[in-house]
Amino acid sequence: MEFSSIIAMILIGAIAGWIAGKLMKGRGFGVIGNIIVGVVGAFVAGLIFPALGFAVGGGVIASIFHATIGAVILLFVIGLIRKA
Repeated sequence: MEFSSIIAMILIGAIAGWIAGKLMKGRGFGVIGNIIVGVVGAFVAGLIFPALGFAVGGGVIASIFHATIGAVILLFVIGLIRKA
């Protein structure tokens, strides 16, 4: 993995985590936490979407959309675990 792809993954994760934090109304974890949630959310969505037969497409906007949906799912699950 090249350095530029790591930077791109962190930037897309940061944007996706920020959007997911806004969509989930206050369930964000700050800047660093949102980056982590965005990156992990992209990984989660990468596992779930192909199993469901859902394709988002290619490009930066599709990557942000993909990672945001995964981050929202991740924040929802974390919220359920926190309540238990």
